Amino acid sequence: MSITPQDVLRALDAVKLPDGAPLGQSGRVGEIALKDGKAIFAIQIDPSEVNALESVRAQAESVVRALPGITGALVGLTADLPAGQAPRPAPSASSAPTPLRSGPKNQPATAGKQPGVPGVTHIVAVASGKGGVGKSTTSCNLALGLAALGLKVGMLDADIYGPSQPKLFGLSGKPRVNEQRKLEPMERYGVKVMSMGFLVDETTAMIWRGPMVMSALTQMLREVNWGELDVLIVDMPPGTGDAQLTMAQQTPLAGAVIVSTPQDLALLDARRGVAMFNKVNVPVLGIVENMANFCCPNCGHVSPIFGHGGARAEAEKTGVPFLGEIPLHMDIRQTSDEGRPVVATDPDGANAKAYRIVAQRVWERLQGGGGAKAAPRIVIE
Repeated sequence: MSITPQDVLRALDAVKLPDGAPLGQSGRVGEIALKDGKAIFAIQIDPSEVNALESVRAQAESVVRALPGITGALVGLTADLPAGQAPRPAPSASSAPTPLRSGPKNQPATAGKQPGVPGVTHIVAVASGKGGVGKSTTSCNLALGLAALGLKVGMLDADIYGPSQPKLFGLSGKPRVNEQRKLEPMERYGVKVMSMGFLVDETTAMIWRGPMVMSALTQMLREVNWGELDVLIVDMPPGTGDAQLTMAQQTPLAGAVIVSTPQDLALLDARRGVAMFNKVNVPVLGIVENMANFCCPNCGHVSPIFGHGGARAEAEKTGVPFLGEIPLHMDIRQTSDEGRPVVATDPDGANAKAYRIVAQRVWERLQGGGGAKAAPRIVIE
């Protein structure tokens, strides 16, 4: 007999809220989605309860995973309540610390250092203010460039809605679960890779809201057996939203790399990306100018299709390092589509050299003490 949402609710009665009420009967459990042996739902909370109810969320996942026929559970905490429903009060005044609110009236955070990922020395986010600038391709080849330096490297594909790393690395299949109930990352070209693309069909449209995305990110970061890594590259979704704030809050990022094309429109968004990471106390390791120029394969003429030098100028303007230029080249596009990234398959070529220069500069910045800072909790007023 297959598991139903009612079965899940009954099982959740074993999980007690801080006031002793059974979770399954509390009215806090949102719609339960069951598909391919996985259970997905959110627990409704007041924003002030987030720390107090994190243990309840973890217990709920454990209880649901133990149900026969359930192979995985994804449980989030959300303050996004249904229309007309008032948030329940916090369990007690002492159990939920007052969150830091962003805005000119507040001073910088003094929160303690966020817990890292066991075995991982540096975590680096690769981000862009907008899509279409080649961020994922840059992330892939940056990871391979770091691996070429003799480092142990992992890749976390944090773009839940549009995962690209399985395609770029030429990987497919499902990651296995080990005896400790952790996912084993896939591996190719010496880089360990984890992506939502391994867990859902590539034609499936991910229509999760913010809390579910944040919960999925946290699980892929902390419930994966990364082993010993010198650097974990995180391919962020474009923009400056939930995923970036979650990464800043849940783990001590060693820094962020911003990818932009030279054109003014992309640079405006890159500027926002720099400002966002500065606001949450994450060091910006530098800016990469992607699609810097196009060299015609027939005549050799170089054309600045998207302009040239804009990202370098923006780096100087914002006071962050410029990490290098990546050309707009047919070979980069073709090898990426084929799952054979240039740094791995043509390591001595000019295109691979451009990525390796960026990787070398990123590693130098990491070694130079531009390490992680504790990020404040952000609550939008």
